[in-house]
Amino acid sequence: MIENPPTDAAHAEPDHRRVSVIALSFLAIIIGVVTGVGAILLRYLISIIHNFFFLGTFSTNYDANIPTPPAPFGPLVIFAPVIGGAIVLWLVRRYAPEAKGHGVPEVMDAIYYRGGKIRPQVVIVKSLASALSIGSGASVGREGPIIQIGSGIGSVLGQLFKLRTWQVITMVAAGAGAGIAATFNTPLGAVMFAVELMLPEFSARTLIPVVLATGTATYVGRLAFGMAPAFLVASHERPELFVPLSVDMLPLYVIFGIVAGVAATLFVRGLYRIEDLFDDWKANPYLKNAAGMLSLGILMYVLMRTTGMYHTAGVGYATIEAILTGQLAAPAFLLLLFFLKMLATSVSLGAGASGGIFSPSLFLGAALGGAFGGALDLMFPHLGFHSVTFALIGMAGIVGASTGGAITSIMMLFEMTGDYTITVAAIISVVVAMGVRRRLSSDDIYTLKLTRRGHRIPRESRSHMFAIRHIKELMEPAVAVIEKADLGERGVVDTQLGAERQYAVVTEGRNVVGIVRVHPEDPTRRHGPLIHPVGYVQESSFLQSAMTNMADRNHTALLVLPDRTTPRPENVIGVLTRDSIAAAVLRDYRS
Repeated sequence: MIENPPTDAAHAEPDHRRVSVIALSFLAIIIGVVTGVGAILLRYLISIIHNFFFLGTFSTNYDANIPTPPAPFGPLVIFAPVIGGAIVLWLVRRYAPEAKGHGVPEVMDAIYYRGGKIRPQVVIVKSLASALSIGSGASVGREGPIIQIGSGIGSVLGQLFKLRTWQVITMVAAGAGAGIAATFNTPLGAVMFAVELMLPEFSARTLIPVVLATGTATYVGRLAFGMAPAFLVASHERPELFVPLSVDMLPLYVIFGIVAGVAATLFVRGLYRIEDLFDDWKANPYLKNAAGMLSLGILMYVLMRTTGMYHTAGVGYATIEAILTGQLAAPAFLLLLFFLKMLATSVSLGAGASGGIFSPSLFLGAALGGAFGGALDLMFPHLGFHSVTFALIGMAGIVGASTGGAITSIMMLFEMTGDYTITVAAIISVVVAMGVRRRLSSDDIYTLKLTRRGHRIPRESRSHMFAIRHIKELMEPAVAVIEKADLGERGVVDTQLGAERQYAVVTEGRNVVGIVRVHPEDPTRRHGPLIHPVGYVQESSFLQSAMTNMADRNHTALLVLPDRTTPRPENVIGVLTRDSIAAAVLRDYRS
């Protein structure tokens, strides 16, 4: 399949703007502050909508980690997702289609295919749509929306200050990291999220703004919500296979990693399968939305009547907290919650809800891990297994495998729970889970959506050697200087393309106007068409700086000079063309 090129970047004019790292840093701090405030406002907006739909009150007093009491409306509460879903669908269809779904794929698409450009209205519509979806009971998370909101803020500010494309993209990634940091109080995990999943380039110039934005957003979030981690974990004894590490028990982590990898694949594929079912259903969009949301309402009402909690509604933090504090430990029930939450999240997004998949992934991991640990405890009670231990590992395993952010999931697990005692077990299980998911599905839950529309996102980061090659290693000799007036029309022919290809510098008076490809035996008579514009570069310069020169100034070729010499035609010793750069890149990929 031929990928659609990034339309904005493909025909962009040469970019000569220069913005210092200091200026970018100040802008990143502004993004961190604004995104942090945005995360606070989003949570308050969710609280207001949730309290209105489930309690019939107007209040911002809502803690998602505490179970919501039964609604005073009785069975009528099943219509809460239906009403909220209808409003969301109208907002999205009318003002910003990008606000539909879990948001992160749209941010990736903007980074890789639209030069980091996100429309300003997406920020507003995403905020309202996500708050309505989560608050009214759709099974989605709030991290996807704040990622898209933070990215939109970064993009809008980047465009407002007329930054270069790579700088706009960096601000988008900084906004995404800031959103994660403010939502979960996880500054390190947020940085890793931006690096692993967002940034096309990892360097000091991109990392500094991201770190500043995430750190600032974390501080702003803590001013409103305090220093406590996102989840409290029950104190419990851990068997010796965790602390200290027992080598003979390593296969246990691998086995659970395999289980988590299969579960993550089921989540990734199942979500898009259900989305396809909704898309293929030839019915009015509002009818499809109502049908999906009504099923969610019935499910959460049945769970409330039978278990005392709306387990599948909203972000699901109360259920996660109950698992991590040991209140929910029955393996069969936790496995049932795993499948019900997966179905509810898939139906929510398929029917048109706006929200993230990060919180549902945490829920799925906690439920699956709790079931695994609980089953082990029933089978081997003398070994001291506990459902909480594997619930923690499961949270990292499902998040890492489904999103592709392995390091992000491990780091965020520690920051969200404050539990660092299961580091080795978590690392092993996450890596295995991610390997299994990649074996079963090459795309993760974010990239699959874009792959299906023909926009592939690279998931491998590799340092290439061609960037540090010296120009003198790659240049082709300049064998002559020819006046433009001496170029004959009969001589304008392409010569051989092999190792004998040479170049001559073409001048007009004292000015260099370009180069021509010439025949090595007689450069004045046989030559190719004029190649221009051209610039200058020192022979000891690195190819990376030469490529930046050519990209910034739209040069077709560079004239190579000995170090510390004046840019004059007679001093030119070689030519660096785009063909020679392409050859260097291909050699590096073969090595």
